[in-house]
Amino acid sequence: MQSQLIENTIQFVKETLHDAEGGHDWFHIERVWKNAKLIAQSEDVDIEIIEIAALLHDIADSKFNDGDEKIGPKKALDFLIDQDADYRIIDHVLAIIENVSFKGGTQARTFNSIELDVVQDADRLDALGAIGIARTFNYGGFKNRTIYNPDIQPELNMSAEKYKTSTAPSINHFYEKLLLLKDKMNTPTGKEIAEKRHQFMEQYLEQFYTEWSGLN
Repeated sequence: MQSQLIENTIQFVKETLHDAEGGHDWFHIERVWKNAKLIAQSEDVDIEIIEIAALLHDIADSKFNDGDEKIGPKKALDFLIDQDADYRIIDHVLAIIENVSFKGGTQARTFNSIELDVVQDADRLDALGAIGIARTFNYGGFKNRTIYNPDIQPELNMSAEKYKTSTAPSINHFYEKLLLLKDKMNTPTGKEIAEKRHQFMEQYLEQFYTEWSGLN
């Protein structure tokens, strides 16, 4: 049975992200939440913190707020204070939200916990496999990006700022983020699932280039 805080968090997120871009809407949150609960089954964790952090991790993604990385934690903080949540929960959830995102894959975390490991893996799994491919092209369309341009090469090891402002074709995102995630997973369960989804993306790219080249 879910706690009242989790029930209220679900309702808050659904209302807040009602008109969000399709790759960062309530359904993204729901998938990450489910992934987190699945991974948590194999770990010794505080499941309430994991669930709340998973539900609130993208409450105000900086990509849709002029790059402001403080607005998400602030919204989460205001909500949790309004819910009279224990400050032990609030502090841990905010630390997870502040450290969960990819940010180009080059920035070190400023906080560590097994709960962060679980939520980060859960979020990264939603950027892999069939869902990850769908989200990549959905966001590319949302930003009016080209699907692929062989004259524009992927940029690896981008800074967090350059990653946030990139306008590269959608296919480049596979090399700049998606294909890197398999080796950045934290938990055994996350690694196992990521491996399968990684293989699916490689198969997809092989087929993509075959069709792009006019081959059978």
